[in-house]
Amino acid sequence: MPCISPNLRLLFFPLKPTLAFPLLISKPNPKRFSLFTLFASSSPKRPRSVPYRDSPSFARRNSSTFKEQRKGRGKELAMEETPTDSGGSFGFNKRRAEGKEKSDRPKKNPQLKERKLNPTNTIAYVQDTSPSVLLFFDKQRFIFNAGEGLQRFCTEHKIKLSKIDHVFLSRVCSETAGGLPGLLLTLAGMGEEGYTVKIWGPSDLNFLVSAMKSFIPHAAMVHTQSFGPAPTSDDATDVPAPSKVADPIVLVKDEVVKISAVLLQPNCLGQSQVKPGEMSVIYICELPEVMGKFDPKKAQALGLKSGPKYGELQHGKSVKSDRLDILVHPSDVMDPPVPGPIVFLIDCPTESHVQELLSTECLNGYYTDVSGKLTESSKTVNCVIHLSPASVVNSPNYQKWMKKFSSAQHVMAGHQTKNLEVPILKSSARIAARLNHLCPQFFPAPGFWSLQHLNHSASDAIASSEVHVSKISEGVSAENLLKFTLRPYAQLGLDRTHIPSLIGQSEVIDELHSEIPDIADAAQQVQKFWHGLENGQELTPSNDNRVMIEEPWLTENTIPNCLENIRRDDLEIVLLGTGSSQPSKYRNVSSVYINLFSKGSLLLDCGEGTLGQLKRRYGVDGADDAVRNLKCVWISHIHADHHTGLARVLSLRRDLLKGEPHEPLLVIGPRQLKRYLDAYQRLEDLDMQFLDCRNSTEASWDTFESDKESNNDGSSPGSPIRLNVNNESMQDINGTLFSRGSRMQSYWKQPGNPVDISAAYPFLKNLKKVLGEAGLEALISFPVVHCPQAFGIVLKAAERVNSVGKVIPGWKVVYSGDTRPCPELVEASRGATILIHEATFEDGLVEEAIARNHSTTKEAIDVGNSAGVYRIILTHFSQRYPKIPVFDEAHMHKTCIAFDMMSINIADLPVLPKVLPYLKLLFRNEITVDESETVDESDDYLDALGSVVS
Repeated sequence: MPCISPNLRLLFFPLKPTLAFPLLISKPNPKRFSLFTLFASSSPKRPRSVPYRDSPSFARRNSSTFKEQRKGRGKELAMEETPTDSGGSFGFNKRRAEGKEKSDRPKKNPQLKERKLNPTNTIAYVQDTSPSVLLFFDKQRFIFNAGEGLQRFCTEHKIKLSKIDHVFLSRVCSETAGGLPGLLLTLAGMGEEGYTVKIWGPSDLNFLVSAMKSFIPHAAMVHTQSFGPAPTSDDATDVPAPSKVADPIVLVKDEVVKISAVLLQPNCLGQSQVKPGEMSVIYICELPEVMGKFDPKKAQALGLKSGPKYGELQHGKSVKSDRLDILVHPSDVMDPPVPGPIVFLIDCPTESHVQELLSTECLNGYYTDVSGKLTESSKTVNCVIHLSPASVVNSPNYQKWMKKFSSAQHVMAGHQTKNLEVPILKSSARIAARLNHLCPQFFPAPGFWSLQHLNHSASDAIASSEVHVSKISEGVSAENLLKFTLRPYAQLGLDRTHIPSLIGQSEVIDELHSEIPDIADAAQQVQKFWHGLENGQELTPSNDNRVMIEEPWLTENTIPNCLENIRRDDLEIVLLGTGSSQPSKYRNVSSVYINLFSKGSLLLDCGEGTLGQLKRRYGVDGADDAVRNLKCVWISHIHADHHTGLARVLSLRRDLLKGEPHEPLLVIGPRQLKRYLDAYQRLEDLDMQFLDCRNSTEASWDTFESDKESNNDGSSPGSPIRLNVNNESMQDINGTLFSRGSRMQSYWKQPGNPVDISAAYPFLKNLKKVLGEAGLEALISFPVVHCPQAFGIVLKAAERVNSVGKVIPGWKVVYSGDTRPCPELVEASRGATILIHEATFEDGLVEEAIARNHSTTKEAIDVGNSAGVYRIILTHFSQRYPKIPVFDEAHMHKTCIAFDMMSINIADLPVLPKVLPYLKLLFRNEITVDESETVDESDDYLDALGSVVS
């Protein structure tokens, strides 16, 4: 291990997914450890430290054929072939599709790491995620709150999650724990056995653990530790409010650090119970005192000879003098000890918590007296990190409490204005800037404030939000990579040397032109495509027998009738996450935002960090509007990279609409998702209704419509809504992909006795109403081949009538979810305007695609071609392709590669494939390698582990 200087520091990072311009440039940290504090936002990223099962390093380590690899596991994977319409066939992993593949893998038993502590070389970092604090020591690391995006943040800043030992939650909610599921799955997939960590939190942590068990292996969560009185819930027995805790609860105590917790509960008159999610925690981190310096001159004066006795004195033992008849004590030859630094982390979410804070007696030993002096029994607090929101921090009572720490440095992590200037994910922001320069129509500028806007309004915003904080001279707003050094004692205090410098958009573009001189001509050429659109040269409907002729291969692609006189405010597709498995440096996990403008919006899948991506695209206020206007959220399957951002989005919508008349948001997903959401709602109300994907299949809609015509609410035993477990009417079952006798039927479960789905009737009725308000004619789920209960979706817009009374058909968008090519997907895509298809692997990795029930680039394109799709958008790329995937341009005639934040307006579809060669030019100097190739840890992560509970 490299030599580590004996210091201890705290390092701060941003609270919100800060804007992409200007970009930050920071020199790599010197090879020394520090204690970092993470204050990041809903958008950090996966650790660079973790390679993936689908990474190039994995491929290099396993260069044998996949058949041989499967043999090495002890079992041959059961492969099936299903005929396609074209007469060919596709292969797929039957056991994986059935949900049985997990039994082929050896059982993992993730272990807590045992580390030999080094109390001398203690270093720490504190960083910001949502907000989160990451406390680093030489041999131990602690995370306080694991907000969404933590992994992306750690990857960006080269922080190895495998080094984490403990996670502490200041509250239990989606804001503080949104990144926890992904973190646990990542750690569980590392190495031979995987790792796990201790998770600490107030007693309502048990509700979160119960919810996560629906898709996270139990072994990854066995080390959860809750403390404090049990809260009450609607289905729990009432428990009286707890009495005040006399002393802090000691959670960790070793020679490096002592971490204690003080519980805060809201002080509400008339409330006799504490509800889940209401408890908050103050964490106190105390480092041991440092023994004073040994003075050999004093030892010699007391008759001691140089030798072993010097060491005994330095270890606190008294020794007998060699020359004098006296006993020499350590205090006789040592300087006074240096008190250990103390750090407070406080999350006080409401005014009612502040009342409790002021009356908490166990903190009295850390306060100064009225004159600002320490009492004899008081301990010196060096740093107070405030995770509380600005509205609470600015209150008179909270200010009164802060003044009790007159000698402490106050770091305001809840004040986020300063961090808007600098992006958390600088690498991703740089790519976004380049894409925006090349093609601003598909890659609009990020939604955060520009520097000009920021400089104009930031001073007013800071003045209004921090007016009270300014009264405390030591109070500072947390910034990216701001450090607070705790050791050595001589360096105690703030360290701004690592705060990143800013670079404007113009500097990024100058760098791009220097690197790729051809890019200037390329940007001009791309703009010409839109000049053609504006002049009406491209949007020619097919019935006029006019086609695009600028590219020979486009002559076959006539403009579909649905694009005639299309408006730009009709539809925009925003790719919020285009990577597979887990968040990476350049690509977040799956999420597609369907923007219908004044008619609302939908989310198709909602992986971790979806909210942060919305903030990057639309800005903080714009993201709030997007969440407020959601009509429904649709989830394709239960793998964690497709749904773990859902709770954060739902909780924000609940808060935004509080006090306003509104309907609960409709969530459509596989039935396993309902188990998770039901368990989670015991902790935090998500203000939602759930509809099983099986209830939104075409057969289900048919029976629903026939039931409406017969004026039957579906409640009677004879109702035509009685379906089998596949949610298919019994008369239609033989015509489905999973019909009785089909070789693929087993992935869906055997048809059982007909079941009454009358409970779903009101939700279908509500969905029908929502679709009408959104201008949609249909939302249809259909089964695909990936894992049990995996679906794709069809969205069909309603017809419209032009100014002369002509009926124009509505557009049709199909999203595949995760899947192998399959007949159901081809059939659902017939005549689609847009097919958004996963393309996890390059064409040369067909066997791996089959083994994991994903698609290659060419397979995805073939699905679209065979279905007569107008435009194909490829997404869900393996993270082995960090910037741009491998593809064969010969097949891309109607296809484009998706990037995070890519925004595709339906009016721009004719030029979509034309932009691809220029995007490839932008990345011509990039080498397709996994960003984690230097790491020696392996990872199965979300895609594999997320299916352990079916």
